[in-house]
Amino acid sequence: MKIKDVVSIINGRVICGEDMTHLEVQKGFASDLMSDVLTLNSDDVLLITGLANLQAIRTAEMSDISCIVFARNKKVRKEMIDLAKEINIILIECSDSVFKTAGKLYKAGIEPIF
Repeated sequence: MKIKDVVSIINGRVICGEDMTHLEVQKGFASDLMSDVLTLNSDDVLLITGLANLQAIRTAEMSDISCIVFARNKKVRKEMIDLAKEINIILIECSDSVFKTAGKLYKAGIEPIF
């Protein structure tokens, strides 16, 4: 599924990486525990989290995750945007809970990792 379709499904807003929304994701993972994210060994993964800080961006970088959805109406700060631009990670904000966001994407065809 293309990132632009993800944005539409979750009624999200692209904060960073608008020019990369043509990229595809196949799987999704929802977590606020970045230590769990670090255990992933999969490609084309979308991370859904409510943890809006630099640690989420750094964890995504180490896990080769190219797109993060910040749920629960969490707001991305400038230093997060700057880092995401530097390492080419798409940042999306959405107002729904992590559970609802993951459910919408699962229903639309995004596969779970586990």
